[in-house]
This record gives sequence, C-alpha cells and structure tokens, in this order.
Amino acid sequence: MNVLSLFDGISCARVALDRAGIEVNCYLSAEIDKNAIKVSQKNYPDITRVGTVVGLEVEGQIDLLIGGSPCQDLSIAKKDRKGLEGNRSGLFWEYVRLKKECNPTYFILENVASMPKADRDIITREMGVEPVLFNASLVSAQCRKRLFWTNIPFTLPKDKGILLKDILQPDVDDKFYLKKEFNKTAQTGRNETKKLGYMGEKDHQAKRVYDDDGKLPALNVICNSMVKETNDRIRKLTPIECERLQGLPDNYTEGIAMTNRYKCLGNAFNVDVVTHIFNCITLQQPGQHHPAP
Repeated sequence: MNVLSLFDGISCARVALDRAGIEVNCYLSAEIDKNAIKVSQKNYPDITRVGTVVGLEVEGQIDLLIGGSPCQDLSIAKKDRKGLEGNRSGLFWEYVRLKKECNPTYFILENVASMPKADRDIITREMGVEPVLFNASLVSAQCRKRLFWTNIPFTLPKDKGILLKDILQPDVDDKFYLKKEFNKTAQTGRNETKKLGYMGEKDHQAKRVYDDDGKLPALNVICNSMVKETNDRIRKLTPIECERLQGLPDNYTEGIAMTNRYKCLGNAFNVDVVTHIFNCITLQQPGQHHPAP
C-alpha cells in the first residue's frame, strides 16, 4: 500500500498500519515539527519525508490518504476560535486539494468533535461522507472524542473496559509525585472519568486530579492531568503512561526532551482507534483502484 500521511506527527498512522497487518510499500510523511520528525525517524527510518503540506505535489498512485489537520482553531479549548479560516486549521484545505489531486483508494480525516457545527458541515461537504464519532475510551483509558470522515465502512468496537490503573507504571520516579494536598470535591466526571478534586486555588482542567479507577480526559500538549493512585499519592503521568494512553509502545517517543514528548503525544492519533478502522479495509486485488468520492 502506498500511503500519504498529512500532518503526520510521530507517525501513529504507520504504527496502526503495522498493527493491522497492512503491508506498506511507500509511506510519505508530510510534517514540519522537528521533534515529531525525530521520533518518527527513530522508529521508522524508511519513511519518505516530504516536508510541509503547503504546495505539496505527489506523483504516483496513493492508496491511502490520512491526516488530522490542526485543530487549534476548531477546538472548544481555544477562545475566539476562527474555525477553518484560522491559520492552522485552515490547512484543512491542503488536505482537500491533495485528496482531489491524488484520488486515493481510501481516505481518513480526523478532527476534534467539539468544533462548531458550521465547520463540521463544511468538512462533511468537502469529504462527501458523514463523520463518525469515535471515543478512544472504547479502546484505551483515555476519553478522546474525535470525528472521522472516511470511505472505509466500520462500526464502533465494544468497550474494552481499560482503566487508568491498567496502564500505570508500578515504579515511578519521585519527581512525578506532588507533595501538596489537593482540594477535594464531590466525585464527578463525564465519559467515565472520575474527578476527585484539583490542585491550587481554582478548579481548572489543567490542575484536576482523577481516580485511577476511571479514565483520563483527552491528553493535551502538556499532558498535565493528575492521578490519585490506590496508595492515595497524587502524581503526574509519565511519558510512558501517556504513550500507553495513545496506544503506542513504551518509550516510542524516547530521545527528545520530556516536555516535547508530552507535546508530541498530545497532538497524536490514538493508535488503536485508527487500527480498528484499518482492520475494516478490504484490500483490492492488483490492478483494482476504486477512487474516493
């Protein structure tokens, strides 16, 4: 399979292809973040790197086009979000252009579920298919709601029932533990998270503490949610634990600074979500090519 991965990040799509048992002949990675490229290069030195998506031209047949265009201007987490007119989320139009030019057999576009309806409708119109809401909580210990526009028919999997306590490391360096007490609140949570309280003076998402008997909210670029272990100690998650939340092998992002590991992981696909979609691909016989709508 010839693959063009736009906004490739740390190449989670390649991990998912391997996990689904799909042979990759050529994998083109469009990415400009130097830390993400370093992680990808360490794990997949055979990948062909093509730089920025802006103005990118691709020759030859592309069997799979995949990408998650930047969500910063679409996410509810950003005030005064500009949607698809924003500088970063507006890169979606490069995906649209390349989809038309490459005419792939299969395509997948991923983005945040919290985007405004108007932007969602525009993307749906351009993709020619309705999106499917897939929460990574079904296959991991993380509640990460994402929309997928794809011409690969799939149904959602059964919940695997994975909780935070299932992915936590047993022995963690003391630097991850917090010595201060947290402000306890009535146990609340949505989407299977179990919020216990927060650190500091104000209840802010970045300072919340969660029970390890539940799931974690979606990782962000600083991966700053905290967990209360069964021994009642409070700590931050390690990079390895964040890798596990995204379905990656342990130490996949090793080799760059810890803050950059967190950033790369917060921007990544959940591998097991994408693997589930790939598992529904019916590979074509040689010579067959069914273009995307």
